[in-house]
Amino acid sequence: MRLLPAILLSVSVLIAAMIVVSIPLFFPTTSAGGGGSVDNQARIDIELLHGDMTALNDTVNELRDQVDSLEDRVNQIEVAAQPQALDGSNGLQIITPDGDNGISGNYAQVVLVAARRGLNSGLKVPTSSFMVGQFGLPAENLNDDCQPITNPRLATLLEERQVGPIQAKMLKPALDSLQVIFDKIQRADPDLYARINTAGTICARWIRGSTTSVSSHSFGTAIDLNIDGVLDTLGDGRTQLGLTIMSDFFNADGWVWGAAYGREDSMHFEVSEDKIKEWVAAGLL
Repeated sequence: MRLLPAILLSVSVLIAAMIVVSIPLFFPTTSAGGGGSVDNQARIDIELLHGDMTALNDTVNELRDQVDSLEDRVNQIEVAAQPQALDGSNGLQIITPDGDNGISGNYAQVVLVAARRGLNSGLKVPTSSFMVGQFGLPAENLNDDCQPITNPRLATLLEERQVGPIQAKMLKPALDSLQVIFDKIQRADPDLYARINTAGTICARWIRGSTTSVSSHSFGTAIDLNIDGVLDTLGDGRTQLGLTIMSDFFNADGWVWGAAYGREDSMHFEVSEDKIKEWVAAGLL
């Protein structure tokens, strides 16, 4: 497919044109005898330009979202162009080592995350600043390595126990919510439930490359899940079929799914900002 590069080129040309048009307003020509000073009209133009540039920035962000959406659409078209799968999955070709083409045999298989930027509708992803504002830093002297949570408020709420098919250490309200979600999955799809595995929960550290933003795994409200212990590839816009099914259960209980992030991270599930506020208001955190 050559559609996406053409779209990106068009967006780049549009942004470049906007910048070129704006340059004269930032650096107006001086009038003769003006001693190099900027006249009043130029000052007015510059002030007006501040507002224009803010609007331009919003437009650029909207264009980026549209490009992401188009990229997802291009991926869908590419997948749809493949031969029809034996399991009738609308052009999604799923191949299993054991030759089992039923859904239950394909939970670990990789499929496209369709329209992923529209996932988590109505739920807000908790930012690092929000979490630190609510609880403070999770541990002292954070670095790029995983550390235990030492924040007194959080540490007293930590529990480790069997939750559904996995062992997990998280904040108590998060574990309780996770148990509710797993119970629903078990009732709806016992085969999927039996194949759920985890790649970990707590890891108090900075986000890689930052010394100001804290990883979402630092507060006991996030977990990485997978099927059969097979880790999903980060950032490829695809995910395990089982995780796509599970995401509906997590969203319904107020958790967000990392497949919708700017860099797709579909193993990642975390409690939404809305749910955390609810727990704080109820005195659970």
